[in-house]
This record gives sequence, C-alpha cells and structure tokens, in this order.
Amino acid sequence: MRVLCVAEKNSVSKGVTGVLSRGGFETRDSKYKYVKNYTFRCTLPQWGECDITMTAVAGHISEKDVPSEYGWNNSRPEDLFSCPLVDKLSADGKKIADNIKDLASKADKLMIWTDCDREGEYIGWEIVQQANKGNSAFDVDTAYRAKFSHLESSHVYRAACNPERLDKKAIEAVQTRIELDLRIGYAFTRSLTDSFKPILKRNISNGGGSNNKKKDNTMVSYGNCQFPTLGFVVDRFKRIKYFKSEAFWYLTLTLKKGFTFSWERGRLFDRLLMTCIYQNCILAKKNTAVVKEVETKPTKNYAPFPLTTVELQKDCSRYFKLSAKEALAAAESLYTKGLVSYPRTETDSFPRGMDFAKYIKIQEPSNLWGSYAAGLLNTGPECKFRIPRAGSHDDEAHPPIHPVGYSDMSGMNAKEKQVYEYIVRRFLACCSLDATGSLSTLKLQWHTETFSANGLVVHQRNYLEIYKYWKWESSGKTLPDLSVGEEVKFTSVLLNSGKTSPPSPLTETELIALMDRNGIGTDATIAEHIEKILAREYITKSKQGSGKSAQTVLQPTVLGYGLADGFSRLGLEDISLTKPFMRKDMEENLKEICEGRRSKREVVGETLRIYKDVFHVTNSKMGVLIKAYEDALRHTQQT
Repeated sequence: MRVLCVAEKNSVSKGVTGVLSRGGFETRDSKYKYVKNYTFRCTLPQWGECDITMTAVAGHISEKDVPSEYGWNNSRPEDLFSCPLVDKLSADGKKIADNIKDLASKADKLMIWTDCDREGEYIGWEIVQQANKGNSAFDVDTAYRAKFSHLESSHVYRAACNPERLDKKAIEAVQTRIELDLRIGYAFTRSLTDSFKPILKRNISNGGGSNNKKKDNTMVSYGNCQFPTLGFVVDRFKRIKYFKSEAFWYLTLTLKKGFTFSWERGRLFDRLLMTCIYQNCILAKKNTAVVKEVETKPTKNYAPFPLTTVELQKDCSRYFKLSAKEALAAAESLYTKGLVSYPRTETDSFPRGMDFAKYIKIQEPSNLWGSYAAGLLNTGPECKFRIPRAGSHDDEAHPPIHPVGYSDMSGMNAKEKQVYEYIVRRFLACCSLDATGSLSTLKLQWHTETFSANGLVVHQRNYLEIYKYWKWESSGKTLPDLSVGEEVKFTSVLLNSGKTSPPSPLTETELIALMDRNGIGTDATIAEHIEKILAREYITKSKQGSGKSAQTVLQPTVLGYGLADGFSRLGLEDISLTKPFMRKDMEENLKEICEGRRSKREVVGETLRIYKDVFHVTNSKMGVLIKAYEDALRHTQQT
C-alpha cells in the first residue's frame, strides 16, 4: 500500500516522519526548496505494511483573487461585490502543487496532516484539489485526515492509526470567510485609497501620512477585523483626550498603632454633603466607634485554568513584554520541536482520562521545576496533585496548551525560553491544589458611617510555589483583637480629597482581551490583525514607564484616528465599521455554517447586502472622512 501524507508545514512533516519511521527514513528534495519528501516503511493496522511518502505545503497553496479585468484601474470598487473570483498560484505555490500532483499519481491513499482547526481543514481541501489533478481517485470523500494536537510519539501514532475525513462544513465556513474578506476588503480599500491618496501625498511632509516620507504609494486598507481593532485603540485615546478630572472626597479612620480602616462608601463627589457627614459624625460620636462585625473565614486563591491561545498572548505581553505575534511564534516553534501541544486553541478544559502523570513526570529532570513536578506525583495524605479545573470554552479541536516534551532550554532563544517556562509552570500549577488561607474582616461603625479592614494569612501556598507570575501574600499587620459591640477610641479620622485620573493608554494585553471578548478574529488571528494595523501605520507602539513597571502601549496615528473618527461621523452607529458588532455577527454565522444550520450562499448573500449598503453610504460621504482626517492633522500640528 502506497500512502501519501501531507502536512501543513515541513517541520511538522519531519516530526511525524521521525515518529512513524522510528528514525529510519530517506530524504529527497522537492521542487520547492523549503519542502522535503520523506520516504519510509510503516505498518498501520488499517492498511498493513505501507510505503509512505511524507511531504508538506507551506500554508495555503493558492489564494482567491479577482480576474485581471477587475484590476485596480479596470473596474469600479463596487463591482468587486459581485465579480467572479479566481484561484491564483504564486511561483512557489505552483512548485508545491506540482510536487503534490506528482506524488499523488503514484499513491493509493492520501492522508492529510494539517492543523486541526478550520483553516487546517481548508488547507487540507486545497491539498486534495491538487492531488486530484494527479490522481482522480482522490477527493474530499476518499481522502483521510489525521487528527492530532502535538508531536508526542504515541499521540502521532494513534492519529495515524485512526484517521477521519475532512470536515466539509468547516471547509465551507472558511470559503465563506475568504470570499467575504476579499470582496469587502478590496472594495473598501480601493475606494478609501483612491480618495485619500492625493490628500495623504499632499500632507505627508507634515506628518499626516506614512512615517516613511519617501513613500507616495500609501494604501488605506480596510479589513473587517482591522477596523474594529483600530476602533478599540481610538476609543481609549478619545477617553483620555476628552477626560475631565473631577474632585472627590473620602474618609479614613485610624486606630492606635497606625491601623487604617477604609470607608465603605468609597468616595463622594459632593463636597458639601461630605462636609455635613463628617461634621455630623464628629458632633454625635467624636472619636468613638463601635465594633460592628468581626469575622474570620477560610479563603482560597484558585489555581489557573488550563491555557488557551488568548491567555498565552495576554500573559506573555503582561509578564515578558512580548507582542501577541512574538508569543505565538515562539509557541509554534516549541510545538514543531515536539515540546508543547498545538498552540492555537480556545479550549480551557482537559479531556477526560488524560494521563497527567505522564506529562508531569517528563519535567522531573529540570533543575528549575523538576523537584516540584516530582512532589506532585507523591501519593498519600500530603499529595498536592489534583485534576485541573475545567473552564467553559471548548473548540472541540485541540486540548489546552501544555508541555508534551522536556528541554533544558539550552538550544532555545530568549523568547522561546520565556514561553516554554511559562507553559510548563502554568501546566504544573493547573495540576496543583489551590492556595489556602484565612481572611479576617473587622468593621467599625462611626455614627452613620461604616469602616472596614481586612487581614489575610496564607496557610498553604500550593500552586503559588511553582506559578511565580501571581502574587498572594499575607498582610503585614494583624487586625486588632476586638469583639462585636465593643467601643473603641480611634486616633484620627481624616477628610481626604483627590481627583479622578484619566484611563491609561491601551496596552496590547488589554487589546487582546477586548478583541477576544468581542469576537474580533480568532485565537489564531488576533496577533495578525494587530500587526496589520501597525504595518498600515494606523497605530503605533511605544514604551511607557521604566524598569519592571514599563509597559508597551498603543496609540492611533493621525491617519488611524482620522479614519475611526470619520466613520463615527457617518451616522452608521448600528453597523459602524469601527465597532465589533458586524464582525462578531459574521463569526457567529461561520459557526452556524460549521454546525450545519446555515449555508455559504445564505451567509455570503446576506452579509454582502449589508456591507454594500454601508459602502454606498461611505462613498457618498467620503468628504466627511477626509474632513475628520484633516481635523485630526490640524489639531496635531497646533499642539
């Protein structure tokens, strides 16, 4: 039996080959220099003794495009909503396609080894299309699909022995997304670029266009994920820009030995009312308060949920100052090295029956966390292992990100070391008991006002011993020993004042969270959308603060601010292009296609009708967008 296996990237192809061949394979060059063809013999229970050729693609083989007659200067932008679409192969794509066709002509079976997500299903379909040109026996119904999440040996072999079929509904969902993104993006991009280009070219020397003052080919691109992402950055910038500080007042009560109690009202913005409350209490009770409540109860600090892609990106931004793109790139490198599971996942609960001990034991050789891992496996009353908590998200494709192999990190770059250590520590923390302590609360009543203080004593740190990224410490002072109803004299009660502060500029960690919460992009594409608006110079990155407190913040450029502000002036609030609602609806529609509740034709037709209406409004009011940009430019020059 001759079997052709095709992976999504060469590193995965080589990893799978190493497992199935047990190291005994031959390597041949393909027509594309970055893809090798590996040949070996392997016994698979479904087919017996097999001659296997393992090769790869490099992501998508082809791309959708419009025909040349609908090129930039050959048609109107609105024609792109309905024109035919064609598949185009780059020079490298043609080499990859030819390699698959040649190998397929000599094969009896075809097995797809692409990533197990929607995009992977679509790339698998592209592979089948090319294989069919070399062997007409191969189609979506006859091709096999290996389901795997990492390159650990037993997992890979199990995937090879239990192949499934490609998911036609997932393929249809990606086809829908590609068509919508292309038609909508092309139409709006051409219209915006044609309208803004002369304005930007005129103002470029004044800092109103690209940062590269030699460029005169500025593209004002639109993407239905790019613009909502820009919208989040501009919204925060506006909140800061138009912020007006307000004065507020609050009380603090202090007992002997400097123990301070917080006012339960928090703060008031009415100075007269605040003064009346203060004077009323002073006249009625002077410096005497009554103990209203004394309580000590057990408390916990919960171990983290299993790791998703979004949480990985947020935490790597927060703790290591890595961009979402850098974090994901490091995790993918670790994945192809067989050290961690597939890093693109929305799932935050491990599958039932998972052998946690196996993956914990792998980490015992480490001189950083090996002793902790070994301790987790100890049995008896002091055992600190527990089945990880289950979150509420499941993409039904991949488990949470976790380590599947051990490395002393000697061959890694700095970013890979940070990400690998974080993933390992997160996994060990998930498998650990919650931290425990006791929380004491003391409340005092001063006439009409209540004040409270809390004291924490940590008893067992448990998971915090390994998860160094979270802090939970005992409070420095012990609460006074008082009883309910007891009168106490306090040393001072102060009437304090303050002013509200503007919000801080948006960090990448916050932007990732906003995008995830609002359905902008997927766990796998969030980083791409942020990078795209950086590349288009709609936003900039800068460092704020110094030392360990330094953060990378995001702010709009003049062009980015002008575009977002301009769209907000068009009177399209219900379907605004810089708000997340339209993209979120599209993602829901794609999910319904995957579930078989809607069709591609229905979703494409409905979505294009909405965007076409918005397109006509935008075109008719293009002057409003241009004026918003020029207003932003003028304001910048004045300040």
